[in-house]
Amino acid sequence: MTNALILGATGGIGRALSARLEAQGVQVTGVSRSRDGLDLTRADTVADHAARLAGQSFDLIVNTTGALVIDGHQPEKSLDAVDADAMARQFALNATGVALAIQAFGPLLARDRRAVFASLSARVGSIGDNDLGGWIGYRAAKAAQNQIIRTASIEYRRRNRHAILVALHPGTVETPLTAKYASRYPTITPDRSAEALLAVIDGLTADDTGSFWDWKGARVPW
Repeated sequence: MTNALILGATGGIGRALSARLEAQGVQVTGVSRSRDGLDLTRADTVADHAARLAGQSFDLIVNTTGALVIDGHQPEKSLDAVDADAMARQFALNATGVALAIQAFGPLLARDRRAVFASLSARVGSIGDNDLGGWIGYRAAKAAQNQIIRTASIEYRRRNRHAILVALHPGTVETPLTAKYASRYPTITPDRSAEALLAVIDGLTADDTGSFWDWKGARVPW
């Protein structure tokens, strides 16, 4: 691996991934909303950033953007708490935004060698692994993201035979996204998550495209 692109590079996991890749001698390009204006809910900013990178090719692109609480709307505990606008915002960032990222940045994946597009999903987006309920908007948006990645991977078998597209569950990571809920679950640091995710990515083969993995290297059911 020589070149990597990190979307959401100023977040906890994005920073940790960038640092680990740079320590391995990888040339890292990082973009984020807070620093660079990349907003996955705005197609114009996604297209603009991709255009700035035109002509480059990357061995690895990782989308680390996402949010659990958007505009103050907390995860729903029941159907009674569902709010249409809040759910739409969840989909705009955690699902549609990922489709826009693959659409814009996917063509920058290297075409003459193995290349990976990985997006951070969440285990709670697994339909098969849902035994607790709740968190309806976030769960549904992440499940939609998983379907987007699965579908895009099928198209990319024709577009770029070297490309591997996957969804990754990073663990419950000690970041602002999980701060309010982390006490209920075992947590890991951003650096530990980054180390584990890179190990999973390193082990991927062409047969793994369109799959969903957790940070421990185990497949997550759809």
